Amino acid sequence: MPKAFLPFKAYSFAEDATVPRFDDSRPLVVYDGVCILCSGFIKFVLKHDHAQKFHFTAAQSPLGQALFQHYRLDPVNFETNLLVYNGQAYARLDAFTTIMSLLPLPVRLLSLARFIPSPLDRWFYESIAKNRYRIFGRSESCMVPTPDIRKRFID
Repeated sequence: MPKAFLPFKAYSFAEDATVPRFDDSRPLVVYDGVCILCSGFIKFVLKHDHAQKFHFTAAQSPLGQALFQHYRLDPVNFETNLLVYNGQAYARLDAFTTIMSLLPLPVRLLSLARFIPSPLDRWFYESIAKNRYRIFGRSESCMVPTPDIRKRFID
């Protein structure tokens, strides 16, 4: 299991009155809803998540904002996706590899990226994150889920 990325010794978000209550029985992916790369990643996960394990919320949503603030991540410049799973928070490459590990083969093989050495994985992830709008673009609004997947998104 990958290491959790927490910028401080975090306490459970359930104890934080500023975090809206949500069903935390399934992994929750918090993503930048206006980032075309991030929304594309969510579409990729949706396509491969046949068991419908994941819930999703945009970082711009009240829940996304509260979780980013709880985990002391920048609530304005979303330079990481956040995965909340089994009481742990994962960010950057740890979030990506943990998400991939929960998907079926052959996509699960992408979780092997967890073996990229730390200095290199951080540089790679941060390079893409800082340049994602310039490279991939930005939409004017968050992705609107289709009715068939709407139940998997938390506002």
